Amino acid sequence: MKKIAFTLAFASITLIFSCNKYDSKGNLIKNYEELEKAKWLLGEWIKTDSLGTLKEIWANQDDSTFIGQSYYFQNEKDTLHFESIELMQDQEHLIYSATIKGENNDTAIPFQMTKNEDSLLVFENPKHDYPQKLEYRLQKNKSISIIVSGRSKGKASSTTYSLSKKK
Repeated sequence: MKKIAFTLAFASITLIFSCNKYDSKGNLIKNYEELEKAKWLLGEWIKTDSLGTLKEIWANQDDSTFIGQSYYFQNEKDTLHFESIELMQDQEHLIYSATIKGENNDTAIPFQMTKNEDSLLVFENPKHDYPQKLEYRLQKNKSISIIVSGRSKGKASSTTYSLSKKK
């Protein structure tokens, strides 16, 4: 009986460890599949028109986090809007956190991913005043559209930004 119990325990432990990946030093390699699906977001995105320039820059911070900055400026000098962004995988959830300088006591506002497809990322926070939804879509021409939407003062509102990848 002891031999059967030992064999079952050994088989269970072997099965658990065989499902994980380890590096050459024996450290567990974590898998961040949801963040991997968002890799197309990395890089510098830009839109310039007669009103000013909108830039969004994304970089890989580590294996579970992308960091970004979004800013809108005029005349290369006057920054009208600045936002720090973090896209982090926490367990199976992808969390988009935005910190806008001068708003919400400079506290990050989290949005949880509700949809992640090959070329679409949707994040929502129904408790936030505005926006409640952020949608990033990679277009066929390698540009992105960002839709910021929700209810503001009781009315539905939506703004779309189209940015091109800087080469």
